[in-house]
This record gives sequence, structure tokens and C-alpha cells, in this order.
Amino acid sequence: MTKVSFFQNPFLLGFDQVEEMMIRLTKQAGESAYPPYNIEQTKDSLKIILAVAGFSVNDLEINLQDNQLAIKGKQEDKDKIYLHRGIAARQFQRNFILATGLEIVGAYLEKGLLEIELKRRQPDLRKQNVPIHKIGD
Repeated sequence: MTKVSFFQNPFLLGFDQVEEMMIRLTKQAGESAYPPYNIEQTKDSLKIILAVAGFSVNDLEINLQDNQLAIKGKQEDKDKIYLHRGIAARQFQRNFILATGLEIVGAYLEKGLLEIELKRRQPDLRKQNVPIHKIGD
């Protein structure tokens, strides 16, 4: 049986990436709620802020591939012996799908909060005339 997609409509050319993004979103729906995060909107940027208490810069990794922002955290504390462990220090991966045109400006770690700043690139809205070339004779 063939899969029929809304995005196969001939008037929606080039929207296959949107369909792939929606598939990734549905897969992420079952993700853990750890670590908690906020998304803050300022006048000209967005900020993703994750609560990563106990993680150092060396314990965190941020990657962007195909508009998917992946934030990973893994702590190494092999030498520690705990009498009680109430602070969550488990490894995590938190994913965000970014709209086309969003760029990462920087990432900062302060007081247990990882802040990733995003800015929107200005779209190129120039009018474009496309020349027509005659092939063969």
C-alpha cells in the first residue's frame, strides 16, 4: 500500500522538508520532560533556556543538523560516592526543530542555566525576473 501525503499535492513544490519535520515532531512527542526548559521571545531573537544544574561546559554538547537542534548532556562522576543523591544528573538529549532562517548566535552557561540565543535572518524578498533560454534549434 502506498503512503499518500498531503505534501504530494503538485501545488506544494519543495515542501517535503516540512513533512519530514512533522514526522520528527511526532517521534519527539514521547520524550522525557528532563531537563526543564523555557523558550523566551525578545524583540528580535528567541532564547532556549535549559535548567542544567550540576553540568559543566564540558558535560554539554550542542549540534545543529538539518534544522534540528540537539542538546546533549552527560556527566562523568565515577570517583564520587554518594550517601544520598537527590540532584538529577542523568544524561539527556533535548531536540528542537528550528524554522528555516533561524541562526544560533551563541550559547552561554551561567548559574545552572544553559541559554541558546537564536536570531532570524532577514529573508531575501527581492523581485526576481527569470530569463528563458532557448535550447537547441
